[in-house]
Amino acid sequence: MRAVTPVPLRALTTLRTGAAPARMLEATTTDELVDALHSVWADGDDWFVLGGGSNLFAGDEPFDGTVIRVLTAGIEELPSPHEGRIRLRVQAGHSWDDLVAYAVDRGYAGIEAMSGIPGTVGAAPVQNVGAYGQEIQETLVEVELIDEHAAGPVVVPAAELGLGFRTSVLKHHYGGVPERRAVILTVTLDLPVTGGGGRVVRGEQLRRALGLDTFDPVPLGWVRERILATRASKGMLLDNDDPDTHSAGSFFQNAIVPEHIARALPAECPRWTVEPDLDTVTVIPLDTYAGLSPRAERPEPLVKVSAAWLIENSGIRKGFKLPQSRAAVSTKHALALTNRSGATAGELGELARFIQSRVHAEFGLLLQPEPVLVGVEL
Repeated sequence: MRAVTPVPLRALTTLRTGAAPARMLEATTTDELVDALHSVWADGDDWFVLGGGSNLFAGDEPFDGTVIRVLTAGIEELPSPHEGRIRLRVQAGHSWDDLVAYAVDRGYAGIEAMSGIPGTVGAAPVQNVGAYGQEIQETLVEVELIDEHAAGPVVVPAAELGLGFRTSVLKHHYGGVPERRAVILTVTLDLPVTGGGGRVVRGEQLRRALGLDTFDPVPLGWVRERILATRASKGMLLDNDDPDTHSAGSFFQNAIVPEHIARALPAECPRWTVEPDLDTVTVIPLDTYAGLSPRAERPEPLVKVSAAWLIENSGIRKGFKLPQSRAAVSTKHALALTNRSGATAGELGELARFIQSRVHAEFGLLLQPEPVLVGVEL
């Protein structure tokens, strides 16, 4: 690791906000990253790690702690125990989209629909990234990580990460702390090898996005090109010349509500049933067991409703901004809050709170932010 002159976070984040922290370290190898973490833990500093900066909303006041920039990179090909597949072990600081390009170029399938997602590989399992029906949990085998204050790294199977819709036990949700405070060092994926023959696309969401009406194999490179074009049309590919891309992607999470709440929303509001956990285990202490199992209580189903629809139908249109503000809703994507040229975190926070208040007034739901907030309150 090496200490560097702290750089303003607005220069390192896609939302382009944030002052320089009190201290900044850079790690270009796994050993340097572990050493940096041990250093801040020994000092008792506040800290966080920074990868691509695409999911961070940093405040205007300097962070009084240490920011560790994860600059590790590299892909190692490993044999898979499954025929016709290959494993890739990837450094946490490696660009996610560069990994997708690497896999597609070699005919390794399973992540091509996630082309163009910004950020680093190490951040991908934290929020279980996905796009067009494809998620990293489908190919993730394990991660190597180090828990806060632990002596050394451990390998953790994907099944122990609590992966759900855009979440895991490692994710810092607004208003809470991660169930497991740890830093990912490497990520291992297991991917089918298609060679040059392409792959049959079966997922309905991806088929719709690609405009497919047959089940003929299609080249992975063609899929990647179509996905990149689609993301660009929505302002979801970083472009210095396009302020619609100066964002943290979707700023608000889709709302997850009980079914009776969803029924009270207008019928045209898009919604999706959240599958219940059917594998829940009931533990009955032997000293209280009377020969009968308690009747299982069937919880009320949960429903995911579209935050973008709620925003637009509360009167907030694409391109909306408050008077004299340099922050605005994207002109292409209602869920993205954008920095239109030098907006402060205060301006973006004011817009976010206004949107929350409008949605709450119209529909009684309080939207929660998706990015990690540092030095910002909503």
